[in-house]
Amino acid sequence: MVLIRTLLFLLLLLLLPDWYIYRRFVRRLSLRWMRTVYWIPTVLLLVGMLIVGLSHDFHPSSMQRLSSYILVFLLFAFPQAVFTIFSLILSPVRLIKRKCRTSEYIACAAALYALGALIYGATEGKQHFKVREVTIAYEDLPPAFDGYRILQLSDIHSGSWTGNTKALQKAIDICNAQQADLAVFTGDMINNMATELDEFVPALSRLKTKDGVYSVLGNHDYSPYVHWQSEEARNANLSSLINKQNHMGWHLLINDHVMLHRGQDSIVIAGVENSGNPPFPDRGDLSQALSDECKGVFTVLLSHDPTHWRRNILPETDVQLTLSGHTHEMQFSLFGFCPIMFVYPEHNGLYREGNQALFVNIGLGYVMFPLRIGAWPEITVITLRKD
Repeated sequence: MVLIRTLLFLLLLLLLPDWYIYRRFVRRLSLRWMRTVYWIPTVLLLVGMLIVGLSHDFHPSSMQRLSSYILVFLLFAFPQAVFTIFSLILSPVRLIKRKCRTSEYIACAAALYALGALIYGATEGKQHFKVREVTIAYEDLPPAFDGYRILQLSDIHSGSWTGNTKALQKAIDICNAQQADLAVFTGDMINNMATELDEFVPALSRLKTKDGVYSVLGNHDYSPYVHWQSEEARNANLSSLINKQNHMGWHLLINDHVMLHRGQDSIVIAGVENSGNPPFPDRGDLSQALSDECKGVFTVLLSHDPTHWRRNILPETDVQLTLSGHTHEMQFSLFGFCPIMFVYPEHNGLYREGNQALFVNIGLGYVMFPLRIGAWPEITVITLRKD
């Protein structure tokens, strides 16, 4: 279903601007062969869409082909869409001044800017790692943890980085330079297959903090988008992913928690399996993750999907800080605006309700769309303060 929705969106993105540009400009051309040539790129992209749709199976090599196709598609179709939007918006100018071509020049300039942004997002943008510093104050924070620094990563999607180990090595070097007390990872280590992680185990194993690295599973980590031959094969893939994280020295919290101590003071680091709205898996078990010994203790909870916060965490617990990922900020943000806000009320950054807070990290990696524009890959450093 995800692939079908994506291809339908791309189909509309291609055909609607194509139809407008042809009706508005191309059909005026006197030479018939030029009008015919105009449709050749569209036909080639439609053939490519058909091939990708029929052959895609969500395995790593297939995901690489899909991402490459989407990139080529966007480089052609997105500037056309931008041109169409600006042309329609500025159409009153043409009605007022019939011989004025200013609106067309502006539309062309916007399309060229969009093309440049895509090229940057697909090359440097997806590895334009940004460190985001956040300070959160609590009255009930144990005094010994005043100034405690938590480094958060999320949504690495290792399969999308295949062949680009240097980029993740750079990200880990940036992480280690922050000298945080604790590192956490809030899910989606892979796209679909545990084998995607193999290339990056040495680099990710280098992530070190005083109190270690703790992680949870995200929706992609359960590989729900692969047509497995059996449930046993799916479970074997998940077990392999868990073993690889353990080999990296990361402590995977599967509806579990640990206590961290500073002198006489303690805090809880808890983690739940993915808890999302359909069609995403809902396996999070708060009661299991937060046992009796957690009561009255300052708690940081790792939960991949931010919708879990309002659905269960706020009404059922007094967890002070929840850390999530999942949204990616759609890997696109324009002057702080992103359409994902209409789907996820909490999609980027810090949100507070009384003494409870949620921070949504927009992810380090990318999936399907092989680029980032505006929503740069994020490394978050959260400093806890005693209020």
